Amino acid sequence: MSSRLPAFLRPLLQMGLIPQITIGIFAGILLAIVAPEAARSVSLLGQLFISALTAVAPILVFVLVASAIAAHQKGQPTHIRGVLLLYVVGTLLAAVVAVVASFVFPSELTLDVPEVAGNPPGSIVEILQNLVLSVVTNPVTALMDANFIAILAWAIGLGLMLRQSGDATRSVLNDLSDAVSGIVKLVIRLAPLGIFGLVANTLAESGVAALLEYGHLLAVIVGCMLFVALVTNPLIVFAYTRRNPYPLVFTCLRGSAITAFFTRSSAANIPVNLNLCERLKLDPDTYAISIPLGATINMAGAAITISVITLATAHTLGIPVDLPTALLLCVVSAVAACGVSGVAGGSLLLIPLATSLFGISAEVAMQAVAIGFVISVVQDSTETALNSSTDVLFTAAACHAAEDRV
Repeated sequence: MSSRLPAFLRPLLQMGLIPQITIGIFAGILLAIVAPEAARSVSLLGQLFISALTAVAPILVFVLVASAIAAHQKGQPTHIRGVLLLYVVGTLLAAVVAVVASFVFPSELTLDVPEVAGNPPGSIVEILQNLVLSVVTNPVTALMDANFIAILAWAIGLGLMLRQSGDATRSVLNDLSDAVSGIVKLVIRLAPLGIFGLVANTLAESGVAALLEYGHLLAVIVGCMLFVALVTNPLIVFAYTRRNPYPLVFTCLRGSAITAFFTRSSAANIPVNLNLCERLKLDPDTYAISIPLGATINMAGAAITISVITLATAHTLGIPVDLPTALLLCVVSAVAACGVSGVAGGSLLLIPLATSLFGISAEVAMQAVAIGFVISVVQDSTETALNSSTDVLFTAAACHAAEDRV
């Protein structure tokens, strides 16, 4: 096949996936600068890539989890408890980082933007109730809507029942898992072209002019996310594994954060993360569950967004924030972040819930949400990159720590 290609294209195929993606990013930037109209026309490549990942992710998670549990031998250890502990600690510390940064670098908003449509939840209880109810969703509906909480529940239940089945049944399920994984690998090979289309179209459509007005707010949010990715998360991993965390951190950022940044979808990045876990030779019984679960509940980036914009709104209105209220905000942001995937509009529509701690009206809070949508081109991309790469990082940390204890 490669012999039929022009000679100048053959070295590209021999490169690794990350160098190819890097070339796609720079090519997209260059096209957006030189020929914006042409850049808009290649947006189809990005849309096809995201659609393919989004389409394959639910069935991949369902088959992979059911197959892993059905094949699981009694007494064989998994490390899911360690992963869950890291998810909770990581999200909570991310909220703390955001609150501290908001006090050190206070932001002010111009609250005269139009209100945005949306139906934010009224309380933490409502968020948790929605999460619990989503578990018992019809499995066909769950697959169609990419409801990963329900998909996980049905896959775990089916896998447990199939543990009593014959070897032939489990072999078929394993073969089906391998087949779906093969399709995913083909889709991932198209990442350079997909990201090229996404970068070119995003820069051609939005540019950076719309972001300059809210540059300070965006800088605080992105700065917090970088701090969590490069300082807080490595410290957590080091405390848990007693290993140098940075080789693993940079591997996860290269292998997961880059694609997540441009797809802006944790669900779409699940196949990428599962493929990365396989390349890292992690325990399949662990990552088959922890990765789709992390895409639902491990939301450090969302906790940062909620905390920073909430405190920016309070600062703008001159509302004093004492230490106990700030600590309560950390907890509320961390818990609310776990419900992001179940709320239309993601983390931004959870801001009114957090601002209610300070007695801020819903009308004013939704204006802050509108500002969030203005900067969402960068904010949402960075948030997804942090969330998704952290799923792999904490899964790998839990697996490595368990190996060291053996």
